[in-house]
Amino acid sequence: MKTLLLSAAAIAMAASGAHAETSGKRIALSNNYAGNSWRQAMLESWEAAGSAAVADGTVAAADAFTTSENQATEQAAQIQNMILQGYDAIVVNAASPTALNGAIKEACDAGLTVVSFDGIVTEPCAWRIAVDFKEMGRMQVEYLAGRIPEGGNLLEIRGLAGVFVDDEISAGIHQGVEEFPQFTISGSVHGDWAQDVAQKAVAGILPSLPDVVGVVTQGGDGYGAAEAFAAAGRETPLIVLGNRQDEMLWWAKQRDENGYETMSVSIAPGVASLAFWVAQQILDGADVPKDLTVPFLTVTQDTLDESLAATPEGSVASTSYELTDAKAVIEGAK
Repeated sequence: MKTLLLSAAAIAMAASGAHAETSGKRIALSNNYAGNSWRQAMLESWEAAGSAAVADGTVAAADAFTTSENQATEQAAQIQNMILQGYDAIVVNAASPTALNGAIKEACDAGLTVVSFDGIVTEPCAWRIAVDFKEMGRMQVEYLAGRIPEGGNLLEIRGLAGVFVDDEISAGIHQGVEEFPQFTISGSVHGDWAQDVAQKAVAGILPSLPDVVGVVTQGGDGYGAAEAFAAAGRETPLIVLGNRQDEMLWWAKQRDENGYETMSVSIAPGVASLAFWVAQQILDGADVPKDLTVPFLTVTQDTLDESLAATPEGSVASTSYELTDAKAVIEGAK
């Protein structure tokens, strides 16, 4: 009878989705930067997934830590401290694809699972979750070619210098210009994926630029660019946006007033919740490929109103990932 009762309890546990293998496991997030709306939304996504998983007993902890500056040395020290604190897995949004590899290897050698996402790492022992950032840059120029077939001068707004994401998106943009040589990148500034930084940077370069027909971006910078053009009294070019609520609100107003049309694209900050569940699945013994790819989130003229309505003020359009979604991404990669 005791055996039967135990079996029944095990069946009930399985049916409820409980994860006895990870109930005592502790997962930490190592984040290199939090200075824009995307990063804030990313941290909120982690908190939502992690706190729910702790509450239902799936894991014992899902703590988040952010470095004060985007410095690889500081983040490496943070990771080493997580090893000493006895975490079972570390999820990393990395300041550099290579500079953290030593600390990542230390974590792996100590028996920890390491999952990198967004800003991924190249250390072979770590898992990686990313979108095709290079394609995200290239497709912007392809879109502009469809809208402005005659071409013209482009302004490129880059992200945070030295970060993998910035390098990849920029490489894709330049590849796009090679494919569509009617365009020329006439100027480039770093906007740090932040509206205020981008606005100041664009305002500084505008006096030296010829007429600009399009602005290619990385996210968090489109509205700042629009404000800079307006303040300079220059005609608003076709600005590719990055799914931020303030950008989409500006876009909707411009559309209603003068028919302004563009597109918006970014990685969903909810990828943090996917990274959490991937780490949990690895700890639970699942066979997970080292490289997982997720689609970027695109907003079009047709989906603008729906996306804007679903995005909180000051935040970013996103997609949340549940455990079932993570399992589907893992299976799709096999």
